[in-house]
Amino acid sequence: MNHLTRSNAGEHTPHGPPLILKHDLPASFVLFLISIPLSLGIAHATGAPLMAGIISAVIGGVVVGAISGAPLQISGPGTGLVVIVAGLVTQFGWAATAAITLAAGVLQVALGLTGISRVVMSLSPAIVHGMLAGIGISIAAGQFVVVLGGTAASSVPANLALLPGELAGASSGSVIAGAVAIAVLLLWPRVPRASLVPAPLVAVVLATSLAIVLRLDVAHVDLPDSHALTFPELPQGSAGTVVMAVVTVALVASMESLLSAVATDRLHDGPRARLDKELVAQGTGNVLAGALGGFPISGGLARSSTNVAAGAKTRYAAIFQGLWIAVAVLAFTPALELIPLSALAGVLFVVGLKLVSLKRMRNLLQHGEFAVYAATVLGVVLFGLLEGVVAGLVIALLRALYRLTHCSVRVEGNRVCVRGSLVFLGVGRLVRELRGMPQGQTVVLELHIDYLDHASYEAINDWREGYERLGGRVRVDEVHDTWFDRANQGKPGRLKTLPGPLPRWFAPWSHWQGTPDAVTLPAQRASSTSILVESDPMLRGMHEFERRSAPLVRPFLHELALRGQRPQQLFITCADSRVVPNLITTSGPGDLFCVRNIGNLVPMSSSGDKSVGAAVEYAVEILNVSTIVVCGHSDCGAMKALVNGSAPRGSHLHSWLRNAEPSLIRFHAPTAPGCAELPVADRLSVANVAQQLDNLLGYPSVREAIVAGTLTLKGLYFDISNARVYLVDPDRNGLEPVTAPA
Repeated sequence: MNHLTRSNAGEHTPHGPPLILKHDLPASFVLFLISIPLSLGIAHATGAPLMAGIISAVIGGVVVGAISGAPLQISGPGTGLVVIVAGLVTQFGWAATAAITLAAGVLQVALGLTGISRVVMSLSPAIVHGMLAGIGISIAAGQFVVVLGGTAASSVPANLALLPGELAGASSGSVIAGAVAIAVLLLWPRVPRASLVPAPLVAVVLATSLAIVLRLDVAHVDLPDSHALTFPELPQGSAGTVVMAVVTVALVASMESLLSAVATDRLHDGPRARLDKELVAQGTGNVLAGALGGFPISGGLARSSTNVAAGAKTRYAAIFQGLWIAVAVLAFTPALELIPLSALAGVLFVVGLKLVSLKRMRNLLQHGEFAVYAATVLGVVLFGLLEGVVAGLVIALLRALYRLTHCSVRVEGNRVCVRGSLVFLGVGRLVRELRGMPQGQTVVLELHIDYLDHASYEAINDWREGYERLGGRVRVDEVHDTWFDRANQGKPGRLKTLPGPLPRWFAPWSHWQGTPDAVTLPAQRASSTSILVESDPMLRGMHEFERRSAPLVRPFLHELALRGQRPQQLFITCADSRVVPNLITTSGPGDLFCVRNIGNLVPMSSSGDKSVGAAVEYAVEILNVSTIVVCGHSDCGAMKALVNGSAPRGSHLHSWLRNAEPSLIRFHAPTAPGCAELPVADRLSVANVAQQLDNLLGYPSVREAIVAGTLTLKGLYFDISNARVYLVDPDRNGLEPVTAPA
């Protein structure tokens, strides 16, 4: 029986017409219902012809969707471009803006062909998210004026100046239609099974219906009867101004598209986005949009996430939705012209507010990037997009310079702990602390640094040589990297760094707690607690974890605490103290769901023992692990007890080892040549692992998951003395070396 099955979940498989009709066609209808109100609203928010938004929605679906490097991303009129395009329309007019869009598309194609997409993505996330938040605030401020019945200005300060007058003379019809749209968008997600119908569609339909029934005096959508296209014209103005406009549209559209593509990848298990190809597709779409008088195009996360949630599997969902939009505009123009402009403004108002994410602010605050984010937001809101990005870049560079020139120095008894970057501008404080150390001691200089320049190395080494000439001793202990040791290599007349103990996370307590260089705890008042810490190796190890390892793993543990455990493997192994699962699998917190017992046994499901079975069921049914590993090892005391019959009858150990009797039967079966040379107890360990894999198949949840292709069983054997791990072949009780995956 083959226990080593493999799941195909997440692998890309071709989708024929039946699957396209089943998944992509329904998703395209959902997208169509969202895209119509968004496209009209975005165009109206900028002063562009409403047909411009429709043209871009069609091109973004049919053309960009067909050649996209991110098949599940949906492209159309760019939300992040609203403020920019509004300014261009005011400055140049729509025909010239179309020419700028065309030129920006050419620039995007060039960027994609040169493979520069990763450079575009290298911009600080705090700046990018700050830019989007600033754009969102600008959209919301302008559309709020439209909801009140007015005409939006081109900047946030100007819109804020308009608010008192608009509030005093607000159009009741516009306010009612806009308020209904806003309320529906905010409340619709709370309605049961609301995801079956897109919220923007419900908002626009209800607001339009109310306007018709109550005969509200509101401005409506006005589409050209002829559907005539606006062809591009050369912008009138200085060459520098025009070039800056082209670069701005190209970069913002590219960043929005690439960020959306990366975020969309996290929502599905299909093929990953090819960013350079996606940039070429976006540029091609903008060339066509500009040539036909359409709105600048970019990929949008709101539409793309809806596409994935609706079950789309291929690019056909995007293509179909573009076709449905074209048909709707050509055949149902009178119905679209019933929509109140304030209803579209309400939709855009909520869309703008959603670009301002409180969760993202909290994350940036935790990572110390909020100042960059805030500077970018304020710059975009008060001055403009480019000014905001420049403000964010300046703050980011200043913070980077501050980090480069500052480090933390903490003295704990005879240990000096340094964190950060050590350059000549910040080494003075460290040298002052070092010169204050008592003479004739063993000083441990612990470096948690990510950079060390030559001036800092010379300063530290000069102090060390002087300290050791006066009878002291210095050990440099580098944790993250070996900057100091590399600088010290090959220097004539230089003292070599003293060899420190093995890394604490690999070595037993006795290898570092008993050495002369072992950590000396800070001076404490004489108390039972301090005495206990000094004498108990586990407590000393815990103290060392708090001081040394905790800062390294804290970000990962914090994330696990927030989202809960999601291990991919159930690891069943022996309670032997020499077997360390995280060590032999190079895994960390959250990776392994571990069960340890004497002999790494999995009692049969029909036995009276339920402890291991409970863990197996929890791992498979609740945690949805993809692999169960049973790991045996050499020199196993449980296997020796089985071979020798040394477990006292009537003892708990004897009762437990009865679960291994099937392993003894299997042990007498023919073994692989590679195992014949092993000691008897070790051969039994291999057979025991194979038997436990068979026992696992007796659990219904395990058997069902294997049949479904979502679970794999693996056997391992750990040779302790040689520190080698082998795979166990359960069909022949043999061992195979572990090879790197292809």
